[in-house]
Amino acid sequence: MPRNPLLLTALAMTALVALWGVLDTAGLAAFAQEGVAQQFSSRAWFIMLVASLIVVLVLWLAVSPYGAIRLGADTDRPEFSTVSWLTMLFAAGMGVGLLFYGAAEPLTHYSLIRQQLPEGPAAGYAMVVTNFNWALHAWCIYGITALVIAYYAYRKGQPGIIGTPIRYSFHRGGWVRPVAWIADLLAIYAIAIGLAGSLAIGVFQVQGGIASLLGLEGGGDALKLAVFAVLCIAFLLPLTMDLSRGMAVLSNIAMAIAVVLMIFILLVGPTHALMDGIVDAVGGYLSSLVRQSFATFPFFGEAFADWFHAWTLNYMVWWIAWAPFVGVFVARISRGRTIREFVLGVVFVPSLFSLFWFGVFGGLGFYAAASTDLPVVDTALNEPENTTFFVLSALPLGSLTGVFTVAAAFLFLVTSVVSAAFVLAMFSTGGNENPPVRIKLIWGVILAALGLAMMLTGDTGVVRSIIALGAIPFVFILPLLAVAFLKTLQREEGR
Repeated sequence: MPRNPLLLTALAMTALVALWGVLDTAGLAAFAQEGVAQQFSSRAWFIMLVASLIVVLVLWLAVSPYGAIRLGADTDRPEFSTVSWLTMLFAAGMGVGLLFYGAAEPLTHYSLIRQQLPEGPAAGYAMVVTNFNWALHAWCIYGITALVIAYYAYRKGQPGIIGTPIRYSFHRGGWVRPVAWIADLLAIYAIAIGLAGSLAIGVFQVQGGIASLLGLEGGGDALKLAVFAVLCIAFLLPLTMDLSRGMAVLSNIAMAIAVVLMIFILLVGPTHALMDGIVDAVGGYLSSLVRQSFATFPFFGEAFADWFHAWTLNYMVWWIAWAPFVGVFVARISRGRTIREFVLGVVFVPSLFSLFWFGVFGGLGFYAAASTDLPVVDTALNEPENTTFFVLSALPLGSLTGVFTVAAAFLFLVTSVVSAAFVLAMFSTGGNENPPVRIKLIWGVILAALGLAMMLTGDTGVVRSIIALGAIPFVFILPLLAVAFLKTLQREEGR
């Protein structure tokens, strides 16, 4: 093991969380929920302000004169075609979360909102909140991180790690090196916790899908552990070899399955009702975007505050947790594009896809709840991992679409963990784009242990709290990266 303080510290921190979760799952769950509740109660305003100002910054960069700056030398041109580039963007930032929450999240919001509003307006606002959680804010957080990494790595020739902008832009002052080191450490920690949480949620969904297809009652812990074991084998083996192209192919297959599922639902399901809902939801999202961006619900009572903390606020820090991981991937495939091209592709296209996705899956959930006797809302509240399969079962070929959903979720998990282990190994070795196999394997094992710890909680709400607790410190690093980036642009790109 090389003498690398950053690597050793990051491994120790994440290993301790994993060990704590395995040995005392209830203790970790209670600590995470209490810690997140305290942080969200006192810093909700700051988290929403940071997330929303990042949206403003990213959109401004696209229309400003800086939008013409190329991410690389002025003579560089994109390595990938626009279609291939956009396809890879979808696979990087969406994955299993869309499959898990496509139908469950709008219905969950609806269950609370309908206590205050009539059913129709309640369903409409539930879609607005869901779209807000998954569209522009998510992709602008991803986008600013990727943009900063790509700019310094390919235009300035610096290491593609989180601390680089701080070291480069604030090179004077005794505080720079320790703060940059802490930024690298927090990025590694946020990635590890965030990816492990997504791994646990993905296992819940694959387990639920298999149980649904086989007619089992949930499947129990045995099925959950079996799915987890197969998943570990599937992602640990590729870490010993260079399978970057193979991982890209698997990601594209998973994304293709997801798109086919969406089109199938749109064509076979109640097409006119789904399209009406999509158009209405997009209009509602755009018209309420500014209000939602700065809403913290201080005067709506404890129930609404808890709901806001558990969903919108949790999502903002979840995107921040994933931002360094997704940012590295997006940066590497975006070399040669201008900042304006980058923003249009990384922010607007995936945001539109998210709006359409939730319009289809969420719309089908609402249609089933309104026109059938199926307990759709209760399923979303009590068994969110089964909601997608439950909704699909109401359409023709329900078993076949269930199989494809399980396959897509599994492929997204494998490719995400393999990619995350690579990024963690790269970050913890100073930006080495070919990190040693043993470092990748160590991170693979750590991610598996963290995922197991979160999986043992058996509760997606607890998993989301653990993710949030791991990402909250990075909320304070993100504005510093943005300031460093703007400082360098003004100083060196003024022409």
